[in-house]
Amino acid sequence: MATDAPPPKGGTDTSPAQPTTESFVEVQESAEFGELRRTYRSFAFPLTVAFIAWYLLYVLLSNYAGGFMGTKLLGNINVALVFGLAQFATTFLIAWLYSRHAARKLDPKAEAIKSRMEDDA
Repeated sequence: MATDAPPPKGGTDTSPAQPTTESFVEVQESAEFGELRRTYRSFAFPLTVAFIAWYLLYVLLSNYAGGFMGTKLLGNINVALVFGLAQFATTFLIAWLYSRHAARKLDPKAEAIKSRMEDDA
């Protein structure tokens, strides 16, 4: 919805100063930012690979080991159902682990970088 009112007069811009492109590039090339990236990657990549392998194991067993996956464990609960539910449990476990990792290791480093950039702007 457009308005015909003119913009306010005077310097009413109260937004904080923004860092320059050069500041962003300088921070990106800094050792501190590199350490932040390494800390993130050292957690995220291995867990991603492990989860994909775990998921592919489930899919491959479902396709090629029907007898094993159909083995009843308790009543009508079979190995395939347990593996399928374990996929959900694994997803939530990884999310919880990442949340703890980010809060303890990533967030403090990122906050330090952000504060310094805001102070320099």
